[in-house]
Amino acid sequence: MIKKSLFSLTLLLVFFLFHSTTTSAQPAQAPAPPGPTNVTKILEKAGQFTILIRLLKSTKVADQINQQLNDSNNGLTLFAPTDNAFSSLKSGTLNALTDQQKVQLIQFHILPNFLSLSNFQTVSNPVRTQAGDTGPGEFPLNVTTSGNQVNVSSGLVNTTVGGSVYSDNQLAVYQVDSVLLPQDIFAPKPPAPAPAPAQPKSKTKKKTADSPAADATDNESGALSLTARHGTLVSIGFAVIAALCL
Repeated sequence: MIKKSLFSLTLLLVFFLFHSTTTSAQPAQAPAPPGPTNVTKILEKAGQFTILIRLLKSTKVADQINQQLNDSNNGLTLFAPTDNAFSSLKSGTLNALTDQQKVQLIQFHILPNFLSLSNFQTVSNPVRTQAGDTGPGEFPLNVTTSGNQVNVSSGLVNTTVGGSVYSDNQLAVYQVDSVLLPQDIFAPKPPAPAPAPAQPKSKTKKKTADSPAADATDNESGALSLTARHGTLVSIGFAVIAALCL
């Protein structure tokens, strides 16, 4: 009886070990693929970017960023001004911009490729932004480095990268403590040139048939002609009288 019990226990143990080995040999399930990148959710999670998020949404630039990240492998780099950076602007600065200028302002903070902090040391200036190109009047930035410090200049504003907010080798978001103001929008416009002085009109008088001088000349000529005719008639009259008296 004891032998049968030991035999049954052995069979159960063998079955348990075999079942455990088979189960552990099955491959683990792959993790679910990550969801599409959403730049506003990244900024919301980081905090202190409320105004930037509002502008990204109102200008539809957030949709452009998300679409480009999910449809392309080029990546993007975003310089993200904090709420304090926007609050430091002169009162009414944002309200004075047209809708197109607001789009350009936000796109001016975006580089059309992914740059890690170390990549900034090898970029060539001027740096192209999503707002334009590298030429004058086309919204370029200048980026310089000093050790581990990255400095960004718009020509009107100089700021330093305060740290990395997010990076996934496709999107890099860096905090900046000043709003980068493009010269193409915020630089003072030169005054319009004064109109050229009008050229003085010539004062030379030309004698015409209607001028007083011409009228006087015509009157004098008429008077002389009439006098000559009158004298001729008088002469003829005297001649006729003399002939009759003969």
